[in-house]
Amino acid sequence: MKLSVFVIIVAVLATTTAATAAQAAPAAPAFPERLDLPTQGLESRVEFWKKVYTQYGEDDVIIHDRIHVNLIYDVAIRDDQTEKIGAVRQALDEIRNNLATPENLSVTAQQIQTAILANDIPLTPASLAELRDNVHTQVGIKERFRQGIIRSGRYLHAFQEIFEKQGIPAEIALLPLVESSFENRALSNAGAAGIWQFTRGTGRLYLNVNRRLDERLDPLKATRAAARLLHDNYNALESWPLAITAYNHGRAGMQRAQSEAGSEIAKIIEQYRGPAFGYASMNFYSEFLAAVDVYNNYEQYFGQLALDKPAGRPSPPIVTRVSVKTGGKTAAKDRYKVRKGDTLADIAHRFGVTVRQLMDTNNLRNSAIYAGQILLVK
Repeated sequence: MKLSVFVIIVAVLATTTAATAAQAAPAAPAFPERLDLPTQGLESRVEFWKKVYTQYGEDDVIIHDRIHVNLIYDVAIRDDQTEKIGAVRQALDEIRNNLATPENLSVTAQQIQTAILANDIPLTPASLAELRDNVHTQVGIKERFRQGIIRSGRYLHAFQEIFEKQGIPAEIALLPLVESSFENRALSNAGAAGIWQFTRGTGRLYLNVNRRLDERLDPLKATRAAARLLHDNYNALESWPLAITAYNHGRAGMQRAQSEAGSEIAKIIEQYRGPAFGYASMNFYSEFLAAVDVYNNYEQYFGQLALDKPAGRPSPPIVTRVSVKTGGKTAAKDRYKVRKGDTLADIAHRFGVTVRQLMDTNNLRNSAIYAGQILLVK
């Protein structure tokens, strides 16, 4: 079975649509690159996330390396991802077993070896064993990201004004493209809510969050809270890349990373291996940079889009999940405990929902789940 490595690495072609200028909203303002939001050393990561946002859709499962994220081995659909992941690991074993006799490699192993070398990774038994352990999957979110850009028209100008008053780079007002796609959603499995995806614990530091009132679902109040949180992160870390990463990883966690690896985000990603500094935290700032770049050039990827118009002061949405709450806990019938061998596709089929709905409801960034994990399924 051949893997389409080279096809996958090809950059996405620019597209246009037949929409008329009357149908499309004015082009979004471009954010120039700032010295305090550096990209140096992160170029490959940013390119990967641009592909996730613009090239791969909700039915695409990207098989890649967890650390060297832009080392893409193959793209699967949900029905064949297990088979293709097995083929990748088999090819990595084949390369390791034939380091002295590369002429014996199969076509698949040759393609993967070429991709590894293109990412400047040495071919050694240790590195190949590490690559095998770090085979990872990431679901594409092209459709969701496109909708996030459209929804951003409702909020972005107001969010930018709030951030600028707080002395925060206006570009960071695009962070909801990473967090929520500008969707004021109900509670996630991790307890995060609203456009800025505050958890209850963090939200209570800046907002009223109780049984009667949840200001995380008020877009403007939540944005002011996010601005204060980011400003506090910056005061503690003196770096916007670290302050943004702390939004995901926590301020104390980034202070530990900073003390061990310094203040350059690229060095922290390369060197720091804190127990909680995983895939999501490692990529959060690069995801943000990719989101800003795609937003600035969205017509190249999605054609002309009619962005939503600001509708005055946004109103908090009706929270449809409240009815399944009892005494502060989600009803048992709406929860499922993941068993060994379960996949998201299996669980989605069992409860009559789509995989994308499961991922959105549970705030999952990819299809990876583990035994014992609690998922909201309704």
